[in-house]
Amino acid sequence: MSGFRPGGGDQPHMGLGPFLTTPVRQLSLGQRMRGEVAAALLHRPELVILDEPTIGLDMISKESLRRFLDFERREHGTTLLLTTHDMSDVQRLCQRVLVVDDGAIAFDGPLTGLSDVAEARRTMVVDFVAPLDGADLVLPTGAVHLGTEAEGIRHRIAFDPRQLSAAVLLASVSATAEVADLSLHEPDIEDLVRQLYTSSR
Repeated sequence: MSGFRPGGGDQPHMGLGPFLTTPVRQLSLGQRMRGEVAAALLHRPELVILDEPTIGLDMISKESLRRFLDFERREHGTTLLLTTHDMSDVQRLCQRVLVVDDGAIAFDGPLTGLSDVAEARRTMVVDFVAPLDGADLVLPTGAVHLGTEAEGIRHRIAFDPRQLSAAVLLASVSATAEVADLSLHEPDIEDLVRQLYTSSR
């Protein structure tokens, strides 16, 4: 199976070559995990159930495994069912998410729907040309000034995208002072799940 080759080509691989002849008892946890995933996929199953698939792996190995699993899902239509606490696995590999809280389903839907259910806010980071006091910043309803950095140049503003668009917020901010740069940050998935657990209790 070409996907399990030790290297070569653009196709993701598991990098099993260096330890293919090593006895299992001498393998590290990460090597055993990669070997078990490879064995589970050998016969092209329609459904693969993975329990904490990246546990024990270093950062590079985690990314390699995620790329490989994503390739399998896209190229061969393999359904991946993950049980994991690693939200990076969820973001990279899952289209549908079930959040279970104390035996009950707290959320069942697309990953993008988590933001709506958890009532998450986005963050706009604005750099002004000149320093500005946060109290002087005029913000529309639905926006909250989180703090100032870089001696008044950088400001962080949270807003609910269901109530206020980024364009309206930027227009309001730009009317106060000249903007040099800005960036938008989506809520972290771990924060979304944490908010979901909190609101369901």
